[in-house]
Parts: sequence; C-alpha cells; structure tokens
Amino acid sequence: MTGFINVLKPEGVGSTKVVGRVKYLLKTPCGHLGTLDPLACGVLPVAVGNAARLFDYFLSKQKRYFARFVFGATTATLDREGEIVRGGRVPSAEEVRAALPAFVGDIMQVPPQYSAVSVNGRRGYDLARRGAEFDLPPKKVHVSAFTLTEQTAEDEFCFDIACGGGTYIRSLARDLAAALGTTGYMSFLCRTESGPFTFSTGVPFNVLTAENVRDFLIPTQDVLPFPVLEGADARIFHGVGVPVDAADGQYKLFSGGAFYGIARVRDGIARAEKKLC
Repeated sequence: MTGFINVLKPEGVGSTKVVGRVKYLLKTPCGHLGTLDPLACGVLPVAVGNAARLFDYFLSKQKRYFARFVFGATTATLDREGEIVRGGRVPSAEEVRAALPAFVGDIMQVPPQYSAVSVNGRRGYDLARRGAEFDLPPKKVHVSAFTLTEQTAEDEFCFDIACGGGTYIRSLARDLAAALGTTGYMSFLCRTESGPFTFSTGVPFNVLTAENVRDFLIPTQDVLPFPVLEGADARIFHGVGVPVDAADGQYKLFSGGAFYGIARVRDGIARAEKKLC
C-alpha cells in the first residue's frame, strides 16, 4: 500500500500522533511531509508506505498559511502558548500593510529559539526550556505572498502567507512587529496548502476510522506533477540507463500499466531514480 492521506490536523494534537493513528489504522509504515506544531491546525499530508521516500521532494514545495498576529505583546515561544508580556504599541492596519513588501521574496530569518533547530546536537526548544543562552544563525527563506486580510481585534490582524519550506511564521510575527517598532506574537496558525494538498480536499483527523481510511488514500502518481515517460526499454527497471526521445527532467514511470516510480532523463538517457510501487 502506497500513497497519501491529506489529514486536517486539529489544534492541540501533535503531528506524530496523527501519523501514528494513520499507521495504526492502515497497519502500514507512514510518515508526515513537514510537521505542524501542536498549536497549529490544517493540512498535514501523511505519506503511506513507500510514498514516504518523497519527503525531500515535498519539503521544498510551497506552503500556504492563514495566521493571526497580536501586536503590542510578545511571548518567549513567539506564540500564544508562552507567557504573554505586554509592551509596545499597536500599529494601524495601514502601517502593517505598508511594512509587508519588505518581507516578500528571499529574506534572512532567525528561527525561534523554541524550535526543533539543532544546536550542538540538542534541540532549540530543549535548551530554551532549560534557560540556556544560545543564538541561532539566520537562514534564507522565501516568502512569495504576505497579505493582510482583516483586523479581528484592536491588537490582532489576520494574514494570508505563501512561503517555501523551512519558513517560521512565528519569526515573521516577531520580525514584522520589530519593523513596526513594537513587539508581536502569533496567536493562531492554520496551514491551508502544502504543495498539491489543500484544505478543501483534506479529511478531518477525527473522521478517520479503520473502515474508511482507505477511501481517503490518494495514489502517489496523482500528486506528482511530472509527465509520463513513454517508450522506455524494460531494462530501465533493472538499473540500466536507456535511450529515450524526451527532454531532460523527471518523469512518472509505469510498468505494465502499473505505477512504478520516478525516472530522470539526462542527455537523452533515462534511469529509474526512485521506486515507489
């Protein structure tokens, strides 16, 4: 059994618990394609069986989030789970909107200290909970869209954010607030897209049962945006590079009408790159 289940994770449930439940229901090894903090909700694609071999491919795909930021206060965790410390002004919607373009494109971002980033073999959140002092280096991330959608309270604003993998929305809240001369934290987060997986096509976590879970299994080939490699010699399935009339790139590879995996073409030679069947 291989494929994906597009689970809608609820708030307060860890990503590992979601994967463990799907694994238990299917009696098949599973893994998720990019974790969501327990505070967050939304799209959590679970890879079933050999589909987990595509983790690196989906890690680089665009994500989309609906987020709410509070200004004029902050927390150590940069989200509502930390102790709220008031301080700083609340900007106007016009000021917030005017500051957003500076955060679109390739930007340098320092991850939150309460994060899974490794520091000398220790997770940042472990060190932060112990009160250790440490710095995390900035890294380049890409934000393709950052839009103010509405103001929901005197100090709270909603945003639609599209970004690449590895972007911390909590850090965006901190840095946007700093650019506005104040403090801020993330009060809500929902992932609405992860690559080809969207909120509208997801299944709520509490709906999954042993009786229906297979009904929500998405075939691996249905989420791969590659053309089909036609006319390849059967030797390709034995690790042999074979000549093909196809442009360089990745292709979906079928054997006897059944999906086999991914092939890559370079200079007219195709090779099986990843077996997924």
